[in-house]
Amino acid sequence: MTVKRTMVSVAIFVFGLMLFAQNIHPVMNWDFDDVPDSIEGNYRMVPGITGSALKLDGFTTVINHPAGKNGELNSSFTIETWIALAAYPWNWCPVITQMEAESSGYSFEIGPHGEIGLKMNVGRNLISCISDETLDLRKWTHIACSYEEGFGIKLYVNGEQVGEYKSIKQPAFAPKKIIRIGMNYKAVFPSDRIGEHGITPYWFSIDGILDDLKVHNEVISPDELCGATDPLLITTHLPAPEISPRHLPRVEDHDVFQAYYTKLEYYPEWDDQWPVASDADIVISFENSPVQLIFWRGTRYSPAWVSDNNLWMCDQSVETWNGPEGCKEHMQDRHCKYSHVRLIENTAARKVVHWRYAPVSAYNTLWLANEKTGWAVWIDEYYYIYPDATAIRKVSWKTEYMGHPRQFQESLPLTGPGQTRNDVMEIDYLKVANLDGDQMPFFYTDKPRVKEEIDFIDAPNIQQHNFKSAYDPFIIFDPGNNMHYLMDRNIRNLDFPGSCNHWPVGQAYCDGRSTVESDRVAHFLGFPISNPVIHDEKNGRSYWASIYGMGDLEMNDLIRLGRSWAQAPELIINSKGFSGGEYSQDKKAYRIRRENGRTLKFEIKASENSPLYNPAITIDQWNMKQVNLELNGKKLKEGKDFFSGLVHDLKGTTAVIFIMIETDSPLRIAIK
Repeated sequence: MTVKRTMVSVAIFVFGLMLFAQNIHPVMNWDFDDVPDSIEGNYRMVPGITGSALKLDGFTTVINHPAGKNGELNSSFTIETWIALAAYPWNWCPVITQMEAESSGYSFEIGPHGEIGLKMNVGRNLISCISDETLDLRKWTHIACSYEEGFGIKLYVNGEQVGEYKSIKQPAFAPKKIIRIGMNYKAVFPSDRIGEHGITPYWFSIDGILDDLKVHNEVISPDELCGATDPLLITTHLPAPEISPRHLPRVEDHDVFQAYYTKLEYYPEWDDQWPVASDADIVISFENSPVQLIFWRGTRYSPAWVSDNNLWMCDQSVETWNGPEGCKEHMQDRHCKYSHVRLIENTAARKVVHWRYAPVSAYNTLWLANEKTGWAVWIDEYYYIYPDATAIRKVSWKTEYMGHPRQFQESLPLTGPGQTRNDVMEIDYLKVANLDGDQMPFFYTDKPRVKEEIDFIDAPNIQQHNFKSAYDPFIIFDPGNNMHYLMDRNIRNLDFPGSCNHWPVGQAYCDGRSTVESDRVAHFLGFPISNPVIHDEKNGRSYWASIYGMGDLEMNDLIRLGRSWAQAPELIINSKGFSGGEYSQDKKAYRIRRENGRTLKFEIKASENSPLYNPAITIDQWNMKQVNLELNGKKLKEGKDFFSGLVHDLKGTTAVIFIMIETDSPLRIAIK
């Protein structure tokens, strides 16, 4: 019975629209049942209020309507349309405009927070009226504006007045100017920018659907607007617009330790901007864990640890800042011109992903570019990823190219459209620790502790963020790491989305835009920030390394993992034909070289201070087809107790072995 009443209501509403269209004759009318000849950019025709509607992509869609093709406006006028927004514009963006600079004409616009506004020139002055109300996302809404000489501007949403500006003067129109629908006449700076540096103008269009856009050479009364008098019909009985809720890419859980090239999808209009083939992104999945490690264009390939409920943790990575050009960082590489990712090792024991990028500014200039050669600062990040959802992150650069100021690391959780920080973080949002076992938490609270009230532990080098998930992201740095900005946060922050939305996903040329609405992906927190220990290599390069991961681990587990890495137990080889045994902290693996032996025997002197935690072992020049492993005389089962793989290069074959074991006691291993 309810369904029947709804169908009758919709029928009455549509019939009202048809009667209204017959009795009112606009001077310009776009019903979008046919594709306008003057449309440019990417778009789709979708179901509208009646017939078809135009879905603009938010980036390129614009209609350029020739001047003088329809009747000119005289004095009083009305503009109305149906609109359904997917996201708010980056700044004020016209629904329709015919304006000569700011000297004459009009512009009916949508604002960056969902306002509507009419800007026009009256009596040689530019005036504007902005609504008190904001538009809902993903809902059909009727919006209108009118100017009546002697009274002024009025704004309407669903037939209800939401703004007024009194003026008695005659407007100055721009009849020779081309009419634009859906886009500004020129590139525009983003709104709500943080500072005035590192920002350039950007082209964008309305991100949503338009239908039945009409311009009248007279004032239309509120009762006649949108062809119906019952607001309940407008707000409750319209078909849903063809706009799906947006969320960060989701990948099916494969429940296997594997690396996949793929092309992740965000939403169609954003995806269509990218001229890339099917292997644009990389996803790492894990056995017995729903966690994933994702290298996606939307984050400029900054790797994200992603939980079972699609909560993302990324990183700022290497950046610098320089006066008028603002920050130089991978975040500014919105087209991934300088940011690339490739899978260079893919075995059952380990995956290795190489992410290479150049910090770049919003002006597309590189950091410390040599005037003669053009070479600048480039960063090579290697991720040695193991089956237990841990990875070594090795950040490497050519020593002589790196300059100051610089920052190497900053933890950045993300909020998706419609999310607040409260959807991502627990009240006790952060815990830090050191290898001595000291731990301390930090909170979102209505009474944040000041620095003098906090009894800090010595030299924290482990951090774990407390996600609203069974799986939390963590980082373990070298002892000697300097961790900054350890503090409580105001609990009111949890009610807001991420603090900045110029990155990820955003295409605006901007290195700082404050988030006001939860309409886009945003990042937040940014703390703690670490200055890691820097190591010099013999090949003229420098690096820092840490353990990155996401899991259901307690802090005591992370302390043990940190000790096993930073204070790795000694490995002693007990068989002939093999050498080495040194621990490579930048790969979290013991390295052994085969000379002519066939059975490798060794001891690992694990202890409480130097425990063994899921060790990896590489054997150069293995050159044999398989690996059999015994632990303290007991044969282990491959695929359960350990994993192995063979990596082939021009120097021969290297065996990579990963053993699932945690112990504080010495043990004997034989590999045959």
